[in-house]
Amino acid sequence: MGSAGPTGPGGPGGPAPRRRVRVVLVDDHRMFRTGVRAEIGETARTGVEVVGEAADVDQAVNVVTATRPEVVLLDVHLPGGGGAEVLKRCAPLMSSGEGPDHESAEAPVRFLALSVSDAAEDVIGVIRGGARGYVTKTITGADLVNAIFRVADGDAVFSPRLAGFVLDAFAATDTPPVDEDLDRLTQREREVLRLIARGYAYKEVAKQLFISVKTVESHVSAVLRKLQLSNRHELTRWATARRLV
Repeated sequence: MGSAGPTGPGGPGGPAPRRRVRVVLVDDHRMFRTGVRAEIGETARTGVEVVGEAADVDQAVNVVTATRPEVVLLDVHLPGGGGAEVLKRCAPLMSSGEGPDHESAEAPVRFLALSVSDAAEDVIGVIRGGARGYVTKTITGADLVNAIFRVADGDAVFSPRLAGFVLDAFAATDTPPVDEDLDRLTQREREVLRLIARGYAYKEVAKQLFISVKTVESHVSAVLRKLQLSNRHELTRWATARRLV
């Protein structure tokens, strides 16, 4: 971790944070967790609130389920199966809901891998598992705070050289041509799909597109039917694989 203090939201000389982002730290090294907490956890300064920690897979699943943070900082190598196992077991939390009443659903939990490893197989493995980004432990405190806010907003964040691994990996997969699938959807359905895949609740989509919640529900049902998907989680994976979010 770099020693420079965050200069992003709420950093020295900057404006007060627009909001707080709740974070869980998952790493099997207690000293590292302590360092990260000291670097980013001064909520009044950074806007980041550390609400829990975990040292292995079981602890991580329990803490994330109990606290439902906006962002989980996830190490790749953990006792009990690694970061990929955490992602697999927390998959239902990555969607803001799969029932008909999404207005009351909780916001999705997003994962940002934070690891010493920059191996392609580690990066690709957790991204395929559903992580929204991957940064290495050489990142500075300021950049980590910025990455946390970006992931909370639904962006994908990578350390510079790691993005190429992901692009190469997904370019090599045998997914159906994007145009062929998207041609099944109307322009409005595509807009709704992108917002839902970014984790927006139905009310938020309606506000963004100036339509009613009922209309959003109708569009989502149509998208799921046309793409032969079962729920929002599958829709998010589909859109992410095609770089639509």
